[in-house]
Amino acid sequence: MGWGDAAAQPPWAAHRSPPPQEGHPGGGLGADKGASRRLRDTKLSSSMSGADQKDTADMASHLNPSLEPVALAYQRFEPQAYLRNNYSPPRGDLSRLDGVGPWKLRCLAQTFATGEVSGRTLIDIGSGPTIYQLLSACAHFEDITMTDFLAVNRQELGLWLREEPGAFDWSAYSQHVCLIEGKGESWQEKERQLRARVKRVVPIDVHQPQPLGTGSLVPLPADALVSAFCLESVSPDLASFQRALDHITTLLRPGGHLLLIGGLEESWYLAGEARLVVVPVCEREVREALVRSGYEVRDLRTYLMPTHQRTGVDDVKGVFFAWAQKERV
Repeated sequence: MGWGDAAAQPPWAAHRSPPPQEGHPGGGLGADKGASRRLRDTKLSSSMSGADQKDTADMASHLNPSLEPVALAYQRFEPQAYLRNNYSPPRGDLSRLDGVGPWKLRCLAQTFATGEVSGRTLIDIGSGPTIYQLLSACAHFEDITMTDFLAVNRQELGLWLREEPGAFDWSAYSQHVCLIEGKGESWQEKERQLRARVKRVVPIDVHQPQPLGTGSLVPLPADALVSAFCLESVSPDLASFQRALDHITTLLRPGGHLLLIGGLEESWYLAGEARLVVVPVCEREVREALVRSGYEVRDLRTYLMPTHQRTGVDDVKGVFFAWAQKERV
């Protein structure tokens, strides 16, 4: 798949580096400022050294003692295990239209189909190792920034963006989105467009008042934000969840849109050897948090996880999808 002329190519498209060696992520939620400066606005960071990994965990504990257990747990996060647990069958079986995968994709496609969530720039907050959340978005934004705190997740994204061996196969998701959008677009065209419009993959720390750090080259404020399974998954309590939501809201222009997806009444999930704590939230708490952060809630939907998709990799009871618009000044 081509990137067009050389002048238009994203920074990492000019060469294909070998897949990163296996390892555990730089743990925790406190940003490594030196790494952020070195890696900011590049498509894919190189593997963090053991010292870098320790520094990020230490930084988290210095910033807020309540984040230390979260930081330590995330040192063991395994992207491939997380992807197998949640995006391969049975949860990744898109042929069952009552499944959580088709439900999330429909929520996103239907919201973007309104034409109201559009503009030039979009930031995906806490992308993790996944790209499905941007498949409908990429037709509406020409400059997309993907973000994650963990180097291993940024590396996983880079494999897919560069079409390298070992990248997770998202073609079933791309095909499903093309089917429900009904535009006659092929899944290959969909993936080409997304790859072309993701301009950078950068570190983020949602627990910092400036989540992208200072001196970032990410165009701000963004016209829209997307965030899937991030804020509740890295917050030890509801107050931390609210602060993280406040922090990311500073990246969004007045009148801009936030599409937020997360787990309902979930307290833990597995990603390989890592067992991660999640702050349980209900629909009312999500709505109230959005209002407190200065949003008008345009749509809030919930999905009850069916028995056949409760696979023992978490205790999630359901999923929420929120479309919220930031108040105009």
